[in-house]
Amino acid sequence: MTQHVAPPLVLIPESAPFTTDQRAWLSGYFAALLGPAVEGATALPAGAAPGGPALADNGDAPWHDPSMPLDDRMVLAKDRSEPQKLMAAMAQQDCGQCGYNCADYANALFLKTEERLNLCQPGGKETLRMLKKLEAEFGTTAPAGAAPASDDAPKADAPVGPYGLCRENPAEAVFLSRRRLNAPGGEKETWHVEIDLAGTGIEYVVGDSLGLFPANAPALADAVIAELGARPERVIATKLGEKTLRDHLLTNYSLGGAPDGLFQLLSLLTSGAQRKKAQALSAGEDPDGDAAYLDVLGALHKFPGARPDAEVFLEALDELQPRLYSISSSPKADPGRVSLTVDAVRYSHRSRLRLGVASTHLGERLAETAKVKVYLQKAHGFGLPSTPETPVIMVGPGTGIAPFRAFLRERAATAAPGRNWLFYGHQRQASDFFYRDELNGLKDQGVLTRLSLAWSRDGAEKTYVQDRMRENGRELWRWLEEGAHFYVCGDAKRMAKDVERAIIDVAATHGGKSPEEAVAYLAALKKANRYQADVY
Repeated sequence: MTQHVAPPLVLIPESAPFTTDQRAWLSGYFAALLGPAVEGATALPAGAAPGGPALADNGDAPWHDPSMPLDDRMVLAKDRSEPQKLMAAMAQQDCGQCGYNCADYANALFLKTEERLNLCQPGGKETLRMLKKLEAEFGTTAPAGAAPASDDAPKADAPVGPYGLCRENPAEAVFLSRRRLNAPGGEKETWHVEIDLAGTGIEYVVGDSLGLFPANAPALADAVIAELGARPERVIATKLGEKTLRDHLLTNYSLGGAPDGLFQLLSLLTSGAQRKKAQALSAGEDPDGDAAYLDVLGALHKFPGARPDAEVFLEALDELQPRLYSISSSPKADPGRVSLTVDAVRYSHRSRLRLGVASTHLGERLAETAKVKVYLQKAHGFGLPSTPETPVIMVGPGTGIAPFRAFLRERAATAAPGRNWLFYGHQRQASDFFYRDELNGLKDQGVLTRLSLAWSRDGAEKTYVQDRMRENGRELWRWLEEGAHFYVCGDAKRMAKDVERAIIDVAATHGGKSPEEAVAYLAALKKANRYQADVY
């Protein structure tokens, strides 16, 4: 890959979903990361590292399936190159929370342009442990094309991207309002959230996501400090800056699932059976069957005799990561602001109330007019068809409706003539019909051509969106044969796979295809970008 002085090398093609300024910045960023090359050298071809093994690429990744267990993905990548093995360890969601897609994150780790192994939020500890294992197997030798490291040379700061357009340089937006979407009687708590984008420079299109930096619940931070026996006002300097212990725990460090490093630290402060237990937890074992529920406070409760110094304790924690939410508004219908559809996560475990960090930050703790750090995450292959006449089929149960509310508002604002079919489902129609009046209004206006609803708790038998797809299979097949684009948003491991199976069944039943042909039909939809998924 070449870094020219004039003219600049263009590494990001014009077809990529970025503005001219974004493409220029990204091209310069990647060129700088890979270092200068000799004048006249050619750009790095796709799928190859200079003088090294094949880079990871979504087009040649049979493990690129978020519903596939990690062990199965690693078996598929067993005889592949090092970058491809790194990719197989990712969560395969291409969600962008790490600042990359899965293949690019793997390549950045391999080329040593990214050192952080803990950025894959959906993969969690499982991905982190596998990345550490692979790193140990590969050794520490830098691959060809990577910038040479020197202990004596000062480390250059990583380039910071455009304001509001990357997680390293978030913008400050203003929280406007929240509105409860569930009616009384619902088992969940879901909020429609509005954020003012004035002054952020963020310009989004439907299909994009918004990254948001949350804060931990003050009560949880205070409980951790009390358990440590530390002073909340103690000022501590870390790589994330100099703040009081309390402020660090509120905004800088994750208090969710206890990291392996914390158990390693606790093992040094205990002995006997307790030490063995802490060591086992740090290695990914589950000696007492409670590892899935051990957050940072829970880990301190589990090892009451181990109380590290506050500064050492912070070093053992993971950084608090941003969360991504599918945007549920249209810039044409809702100029200057962005909407999110957020499930507030709350549950009890052993008499302790557990809270989702970002979801309850948005659902209860942020005050109106409060500032919140946000950034735009551009969609990778998820958006409305380029031709407004193209019909679209959207499947989005629960909060999966978010991007499709945006699609429909966009189609309405632009008077797009294409037909629109939404499959929506939840638990109960009386309490969980999000945006009921709005959707019925769009149906009355003719914007929403068909609305198919599925309620899993309203009858003796559970009914899901994939069941409605099969019931309407003949008409669904007709839409697909007429060129409709198909979209799904929601749970990656179960719902999205069930929807794919329903499409295969429809192709077999109403398209007259054999099982093998039906599977190939779905694959062809994906290859033609007529099947697009936003899953988590």
